[in-house]
Amino acid sequence: MSRISVRGFAVASATAVTTVGAVVGVASGDPQHASADNLETTASDATLLADIPSGEQAQVQTVSLAQQASAQSAAADQAAQKSAEEAARIQAAHDAKAKKQAADDKAEAARKAEEAKKAKAAQNAIKSASAFAVQSSYSVSAVQAMARQMMPADQFQCFSNIVTRESGWNYTATNAGSGAYGLVQALPGSKMASAGADWQTNPATQIKWGLNYMDSRYGSPCGAWSFWQAHSWY
Repeated sequence: MSRISVRGFAVASATAVTTVGAVVGVASGDPQHASADNLETTASDATLLADIPSGEQAQVQTVSLAQQASAQSAAADQAAQKSAEEAARIQAAHDAKAKKQAADDKAEAARKAEEAKKAKAAQNAIKSASAFAVQSSYSVSAVQAMARQMMPADQFQCFSNIVTRESGWNYTATNAGSGAYGLVQALPGSKMASAGADWQTNPATQIKWGLNYMDSRYGSPCGAWSFWQAHSWY
């Protein structure tokens, strides 16, 4: 029997030989001959299967290794691509956050600049007591107008609440029992001399002293008003 170098063909050929041998043996009435032929064919078949050249086996192994290497390379490429996409996503999120923060910082800076501008304008609008011409007498509305011009706009209502309850905006109001005097009912009234010698007749001087008192003791007229609401005095 000639060598068959391909395993599949070797098996098929050996099987065919075995089958023919068996048929011949039966036909001749010689079972022993058939059995012997069968054993010989099986042995030959085993020889053929084991006798595939090693070069072909190496070729099969090489192809298998190449396929494994290709699969590993593809998997590595896929992992690298996924890693790059994730890094790009993280970078994009970081850039977006940084951009938003920069925009927020810019908006906050603009807001503070606008507030500072308004505060400066308001400060420039505030007049000192000496800015008002001295008169022989002052109406309530004139005194209130002075007060509006001598303090920040957001503090006037608090100041007015106190003055309304203390003196009714009468700059010559006198408490007969305690001796408190003027718009803010300073006790004694002579305390207001620190703001000006004309404290008895000039409401602007009284307002100046009252503002200084409220700011130094309560932080602002509104701070003084909060205290007044709780205690009915300040």
